Amino acid sequence: MAPDNKQPQGEQYFTPGATGLRKTVERRSAVPMTFLFTQVPRWVTPVVLVILLLAGFAAANPLGGLAVLPVLAFVGWLAYLSWPSLGAGGKVMRVAMLTFLVLLAATRFGIF
Repeated sequence: MAPDNKQPQGEQYFTPGATGLRKTVERRSAVPMTFLFTQVPRWVTPVVLVILLLAGFAAANPLGGLAVLPVLAFVGWLAYLSWPSLGAGGKVMRVAMLTFLVLLAATRFGIF
């Protein structure tokens, strides 16, 4: 029997039918995401993000804002990638988290 050239069934890591910006972001995110979740120990990413967030809470100056920016970027990146598969509750939670992080960074930079 000849081998099938069909893609194996299972989880898809790219949004089916994605075009434009979404397709570009998903393709370019594949390598860093693979590195982050396979080459780095599992505990490193959450520990670093928590430390940066705590530094953002502790430092009430622009350094605190700088500490929050990588957390904001990471959460925003994950929110963007997961957006098509989310229900209304998941979307509301991600928007709330991003809003909180933006406001935290803005207060540390003295904007509010």
